[in-house]
Amino acid sequence: MTRPDTATTTAATERPAVAGRLSGLDRYLPVWIGGAMVTGLLAGRLIPGLDGVLSAVQVGAISLPIAAGLLIMMYPVLARIRYDRLDAVTGDRRLLAASLTLNWLVGPALMFTLAWLMLPDLPAYRTGLIIVGLARCIAMVIIWNDLACGDRDAAAVLVALNAAFQVLTFGALGWFYLTVMPGWLGLPTDHLHVSGWHIAASVLVFLGIPLAAGYTTRHVGEHARGRPWYETTFLPRLGPWAIYGLLFTIVMLFALQGHQITSHPLDVARIAIPLLAYFALMWGAGFATGHLLHLGYPRTTTLAFTAAGNNFELAIAVAIATFGVTSGQALAGVVGPLIEVPALLALVYAALALRGRLHPDRTHA
Repeated sequence: MTRPDTATTTAATERPAVAGRLSGLDRYLPVWIGGAMVTGLLAGRLIPGLDGVLSAVQVGAISLPIAAGLLIMMYPVLARIRYDRLDAVTGDRRLLAASLTLNWLVGPALMFTLAWLMLPDLPAYRTGLIIVGLARCIAMVIIWNDLACGDRDAAAVLVALNAAFQVLTFGALGWFYLTVMPGWLGLPTDHLHVSGWHIAASVLVFLGIPLAAGYTTRHVGEHARGRPWYETTFLPRLGPWAIYGLLFTIVMLFALQGHQITSHPLDVARIAIPLLAYFALMWGAGFATGHLLHLGYPRTTTLAFTAAGNNFELAIAVAIATFGVTSGQALAGVVGPLIEVPALLALVYAALALRGRLHPDRTHA
């Protein structure tokens, strides 16, 4: 058995070694993300008509620039998944049950509670936040999970599970939390008119396309050149594009909404408080649940990030379609990624720090 002092020394020497192997792109990721957010905000604010031009480039409620960024971001990660080993994830009933409970019972109820507690005098923003809580993440969470060294295969399964439940239950949950639950509690009610096609289209574009591309790439690459070549030569070349896609998505998203965000700083601050509480509580609940279930660090991390993330693109599209592009509900959806990106990036570092504390004898690669 490894002595505690030996394990601690080993972990201490492994962490600098890993940091040394990181590229400049990965090592300074917070800087690049901060720069992308500022660039997008400034572009949306200073370039006349830019947000209008970008908004016009869309199919239905899907913004093509943001869709392109998300597809570029997700494709390399989904191409790294070993699809022939997914049965090891689908057979983990504890993981699947915990994920469904956190995402579809705890998450919406928590956002409903926080929205009413912290925004009792702002009904439009409150409704917008409840919509955000109903839109479970199927896109960007894959990047946060990967950066935190979570289980990629488990992330693919949980994201697919979220996608299926999103199509089946989003409209019903919107009716329950905006109409039924407030009515039971004697609170003002609201109504959500959402097209099932918008939800299905969001799932198809932001998950279906990159998932099919990733699976096809691995299948063709392994059959043509073998798994060793695919994983040691091809994937390292493809990998950086996930970060490029992330940065491009952030620039486009913040350019589209830059004017709204910078024109309502106090409103943004009010909306940010329950969002920060939500991300922290959901991530903490996911990480604690995984630890108590002895899922191991990779799957515990995956459970935490899939519980904390939200499908901001769907939430914004639904809010705009139901209440209008200039509505408070839409602004609440827009503020979602403004807070989510730095919050979940900070939680990536929190996860890695906990990894060193909870699993000091594991390889930090």
